[in-house]
Amino acid sequence: MGKLRVLSGKEVCLILLTYGFEQVRQQGSHIIMQKKNDTSTITVPVPQHKELKAGTLTSIIRQAQLSRSIFEN
Repeated sequence: MGKLRVLSGKEVCLILLTYGFEQVRQQGSHIIMQKKNDTSTITVPVPQHKELKAGTLTSIIRQAQLSRSIFEN
């Protein structure tokens, strides 16, 4: 398992967009991204910070149900 890259909230949103998520709204400093499947909807809040902490990025990856390798060096 590699080390996570240092990413901004905007960069994470762009990655999520390429994997089928869409921006549904913005609440304060958080952009709410959603991906609809046949049976469910995945909702992921992404804070718009210049650098996301590793724990925050890990939580976003888990909630989005994406591979960690997408976000590694």
